[in-house]
Amino acid sequence: MPPKKPQAPLKKSRPLTYYQMIIEMLKFLEVSIHTILFVRRVYPSELFARRKKYDAPVYQSRHPDLNKYISDAVKAVGDELTRGSVERVVIVIRDKDGVAMERFMFNFSGIPSIPQDAEWQKWQSIETVMTAATLAQYFRSFLIRLELIEDQLGVIPQEEWDVNFAIVLEMKDGAVPADPINKPRAKEKLAPVWMPALVQNTTAGTTDEAENHMVRAVDTGLIN
Repeated sequence: MPPKKPQAPLKKSRPLTYYQMIIEMLKFLEVSIHTILFVRRVYPSELFARRKKYDAPVYQSRHPDLNKYISDAVKAVGDELTRGSVERVVIVIRDKDGVAMERFMFNFSGIPSIPQDAEWQKWQSIETVMTAATLAQYFRSFLIRLELIEDQLGVIPQEEWDVNFAIVLEMKDGAVPADPINKPRAKEKLAPVWMPALVQNTTAGTTDEAENHMVRAVDTGLIN
């Protein structure tokens, strides 16, 4: 996650800083994961509570263990985003045998890696980056479309209702997740260690018969 530093309250009309953009994207990612699990019926609907985020209907799990798992995973994604090492995050819906049925891909390849000696730049507003208000509009549009995704994908067959999911982190070429043991976190619990993913669960394991459905593209202005 981006390091904590005292700063002025987020102004919706002002371009975001590098760290503010990452924080907003992580919030959006966490909301999206919960909503994907609901709309694709990975867990019973009664496990979720209907909420509102970005002025759009969303769903949040009521199960504390599931919530903690998702929260910890998103924090670990944040650690890698601040390094500029992430290509994409994939939410994989798998059948009872662990075979990928659907993949929801979040492409973060445009987030640049900023050298440590230029760390101060991450706290500065970037004129080319959109404002918090504009970004929220894009997120709202995505979440509304996500709730209707069943119209495109269809309902998961009843015989496949015993499904599960995985959060897969795909790194940029040559990059590997940082070792949490080497991170300066004396008082903070270490993020979970990433485990090698099954190729079949990654985008590299997509078959020729797979269909792609674009939900929403967002050009934040934070370009490498």
